[in-house]
Amino acid sequence: MPPSNTLIRYHHPELPIPAALMLLAGLVLTSGSYAQPASSIDDYLNMDLSELMQTRITGSHISAANASPTGPITLIDRDTIVRTGATSLEALLQRLPLSAGYAGNQSNAYWAVNGNGSTHVNLRGLGINRTLVLLDGHRLANGGTGANAAVDLNAIPLALVERIEIFRDGASAIYGADAVAGVVNIITRTGLAGGEASVRYGETSQQDGAEQATQISWGTRGEQGSLLLNLSHFESDAVNMADRAPCGLGEVAGELTCVDSGNTIGGRARLANGQRVNFNQTAGGDGDFYEPYSASKHNFNANSYLNAVNPIARFSLSGKGEYRFDEQTRLTSTLIYTKRDSEQLASPGTLGTNRPISLAADHPTNPTGQALVLERRRLLEAGTRDFYQDVNYYYGLIGLEGAFNDLWHWQTAINWSRNTGTDGWTNVANLDRVEQSLDTSICSNAPGASIPCGDYLGYGDLSQELLDFLMLDTTDHGGNEQQSLSANLNGELMQVPAGALMLATGLELRRDKAWRTPDPLNRAGIANNNPQEPVMGQLEAIEGFIEAQVPLVNRLRGIESLELSTAVRYSDYDQFGDTTNYKLGLNWQLTPSLQVRTNLASAFRTPNIPELFSGTQVLFQITRDPCSNWSNLPSSSAVYQNCLADGVPANFQQLTTSIPTTLGGNADLKPEEAQTRTLGIQWQPAFAVPLTLSLDYFNISIDEAIVTIDGNTRLAACYNSTLLSLPFCGDRHFTRNPNSGDVNFLSTRLMNAAQEEQEGIDIGVFSEFAVGSWQARLDWESSYLRSYEIQLYQQAPKTEYAGKVTSGRGSYLQWRSLARLTLERGDWSGAYSVQYLDSGKQLGAPPEAIGARQESITYHHVQLQYQASQALQLALGIDNLFDQRAPYVASWLDVNTDTMTYDVAGRRGYITARLTW
Repeated sequence: MPPSNTLIRYHHPELPIPAALMLLAGLVLTSGSYAQPASSIDDYLNMDLSELMQTRITGSHISAANASPTGPITLIDRDTIVRTGATSLEALLQRLPLSAGYAGNQSNAYWAVNGNGSTHVNLRGLGINRTLVLLDGHRLANGGTGANAAVDLNAIPLALVERIEIFRDGASAIYGADAVAGVVNIITRTGLAGGEASVRYGETSQQDGAEQATQISWGTRGEQGSLLLNLSHFESDAVNMADRAPCGLGEVAGELTCVDSGNTIGGRARLANGQRVNFNQTAGGDGDFYEPYSASKHNFNANSYLNAVNPIARFSLSGKGEYRFDEQTRLTSTLIYTKRDSEQLASPGTLGTNRPISLAADHPTNPTGQALVLERRRLLEAGTRDFYQDVNYYYGLIGLEGAFNDLWHWQTAINWSRNTGTDGWTNVANLDRVEQSLDTSICSNAPGASIPCGDYLGYGDLSQELLDFLMLDTTDHGGNEQQSLSANLNGELMQVPAGALMLATGLELRRDKAWRTPDPLNRAGIANNNPQEPVMGQLEAIEGFIEAQVPLVNRLRGIESLELSTAVRYSDYDQFGDTTNYKLGLNWQLTPSLQVRTNLASAFRTPNIPELFSGTQVLFQITRDPCSNWSNLPSSSAVYQNCLADGVPANFQQLTTSIPTTLGGNADLKPEEAQTRTLGIQWQPAFAVPLTLSLDYFNISIDEAIVTIDGNTRLAACYNSTLLSLPFCGDRHFTRNPNSGDVNFLSTRLMNAAQEEQEGIDIGVFSEFAVGSWQARLDWESSYLRSYEIQLYQQAPKTEYAGKVTSGRGSYLQWRSLARLTLERGDWSGAYSVQYLDSGKQLGAPPEAIGARQESITYHHVQLQYQASQALQLALGIDNLFDQRAPYVASWLDVNTDTMTYDVAGRRGYITARLTW
């Protein structure tokens, strides 16, 4: 897609700035961080021929004046970024048709997987850890509160971004690990001469969810180099869940009704005779009252104690500089610091979820006369909880690059990125103290007692003295760090009959570290949270690559040009050995207006540090043993034969369903392996200039995908297989007591077992034209997911995800589309965008169930800009113009919809003022 001709060309005064640049470089060196930049669109407009020869496009290390993409690329330039009104990279990227599945945002950053306030991009829905995110062509450390799986987009201020290039193909041969679904290369700004400041304010039509963003940039540029400094701040308010969804919905008797949560405030218990009862739920009521439990009467509506959109605050300080020693050699540096504070509101905690509470019939607080188990008791008296994160990101890079013989260009760079985080929970019950408050031999009802007695049967019976004794805050610490050293060389190797044979080669050394230290009370299972184990580990890699672009034919009948692109990358990891990945591609220019391109590439994803080094723990989990009563089965059945061969005693019967199960990371994991295929056509018809039409087919297959297989599935699959032949059926995965036959060890740790395959097409339309006296530009991208099959393990049935909305993984709608129309005339301009999401079906839901199908939905966004003066620009925008409401999704508790796919905030407007000087 050609760059927009609406970009403004600035005059850059020629100012000597070596002192300022060296000061920035000194700051970078002092902090132990280093840099290498990439050119921006403004630079392209000001390049002479020698500079243009160094132009590099994402997806290749080769620089050339006539560089063309070696695969399908999506480009988002700065003008488009500004016109979206986006305040974060996450908001910008997750709107693209390429995005699917799970990726954290303000609507789901706690309740979703990996929820820690981090935000991500998930190309094709293949996973946030299968999309490689680069900054100016260089890697960043994963981000969050410690031992995280992917880059946190919060780390990069949007005000610093010049453009984003998305390479929609596997690229491990070019960039190494994790480039399975594609590569998102974020190019930072350069060349600002003068200053720029902007202020933005927005809120929803319900006057909540306010957003405030401010940024100021200053730059200078001259013959000896350039310098850019930026200061950015963003802050948003919450949107309460009850204001968007008054209650949790469910289907009852064929109708949607409020079903709410079974974690009741009075306490739900099961008596010795099997009856389920609920205790007093009225403050000041009869503390001994109880009655049969009724969901419609006793369940708790938690929505007012939760947020549909969570608040976040970001502060960033960044600098980018360049110093030219001569026409061919320059020093570059980049430094970014970002601080992120985020929190997610959580409803009052519930006893009984992490540790059972049993009361004898004669316990003084038990009015039933029977022994009971308190299944759930929500501690409403203690109030809401907060899950919070305080994260600091640091990124630094310094590089040296140059040229020789006017044909070869070299780059060296050292970069360092790190984030440290503190996260925790407020208002959490200490489970040991709960038990102590029920032990009448040590607790007391006397005022000032060191261990107050507690009565948990009935709302309002918990004294403030008891709550002060029970409730605590937990604090966890962690971080991620990456260091790398790279050296690249590229240029013209020789002239062949069809043109110049271009070559690139390079080396990279990289070390990744990650750690997470849970609060001791979380680790010990004392705090009323999910137990956690510490994580500590590192990975080291040495990589080398070679890449070539070979012109095969030039200007023959039917072949304007034919070029072969190829690359090989060797990667050696200290943890799991080496791997070699390749790429083969053909660019066939049939005519000046018609091009066909195809690529075949291998790719891989390395297990990340938490997958490898998360601590293990043993929990007793409910698991069915297939060998129970196996000798009563037909002797020809697989279960009979496998149980017999495994030495399970005849007439064995499983007497307890709780099996000791080992969970956690697995240091024996190997990289996932992938193969990608693309075939595309691009047409720029001569009769309609400028118009570009593109169609790209993609197929991605992944082997040895890393998954967790639960105990029930493992045992059932093993004993139904042929001769216990599955890879997780050996003694490393489960064992039995040789005397009783009971399973005495069962591992559900991560393993390489799954297979995935996905295919579809991308469609692109780009055009510039006149509408009367208005200049118009149309960008329209669509993506169609034909199939996405996942097989959990060999011989398992395949699950089709295409067209489905999942529970916890987001959606895989078949069609997604985004069209933007931009109009300009004089001082006025505007942008109108339409985002289409196809209909979907709830994965695993009965077809007749309410919420089993979601209708298609279309969001409309509009922005109007006015150039009030040469220095002042004003913009007014509205997102979700027609206030489209998210559809009901049966398996989602939060806001009754898929918060990873649909907009839950509703219509929201904003105004922006931008000043330049």
